[in-house]
Amino acid sequence: MKYIFAHNMKVFKEIFCRIWCLWALVLFVPTMFIALPFYLCCYIIKEPAAAHWHRKVSKVWMTFFLNLIACPLKVVSAEYFKKGENYIVACNHNSLMDIPITTPFMPQANKTIAKTTFAFIPVFGWIYAAGSILVNRKNEQSRRDSFRKMKWVLRTGLDMVIYPEGTRNRTNDPLKSFYDGAFKLAVDTGKPIMPALLFNTRKVLPAEKIFYLEPHKMEMHFLPPVESTGITAKQLKEKVFRQMWDYYEANK
Repeated sequence: MKYIFAHNMKVFKEIFCRIWCLWALVLFVPTMFIALPFYLCCYIIKEPAAAHWHRKVSKVWMTFFLNLIACPLKVVSAEYFKKGENYIVACNHNSLMDIPITTPFMPQANKTIAKTTFAFIPVFGWIYAAGSILVNRKNEQSRRDSFRKMKWVLRTGLDMVIYPEGTRNRTNDPLKSFYDGAFKLAVDTGKPIMPALLFNTRKVLPAEKIFYLEPHKMEMHFLPPVESTGITAKQLKEKVFRQMWDYYEANK
């Protein structure tokens, strides 16, 4: 009987989460079109003012949307961001849900390194591109250009958000191995790394399931910033990786 009950509950959850995903999609499209006129200002005003405006509009939209789909976000330790300083934010990456919550809910205006593929989605792609530095990872010239643009972002006083794992972590480990880019950027610019960890985004929108969304509270935690001066990119990468791994293990 216990097995039958557990099986039935699992089937019910699978059905419910797919219906809930449809509900989220039904909400996402019209709320996006409501926000769209406000986003168009990003193509008129100059940077860094455009990034500040983009974040404000995104935060209003995503706060409204996430609460409607019962996936609210809690931000922990935002006080590590000091006014007048900007950072390279190194964030873990478990789910496509990470994308719509990083830019809006960072404590400061920012740009996110992002794949060019999403920029081709009608309407959403325009919003996505306005808040991002786009890169085609398969193209060497595109990678060089994105590195130069990220340095420019930091010079303007904005934060630069990077997923050092590169792609979503589909393993059972807290993190995948990190690429070097974020840490070379930090050493080259002298900007500190601000580690950030997202919790429960994989539960809400798991990579291995198709058309599935589970309502659940999400969290974004910031860790103490790590200085990039007097250290090699490799040492910095290892230090940040260990800090994030240990924190995730202790708080998962």
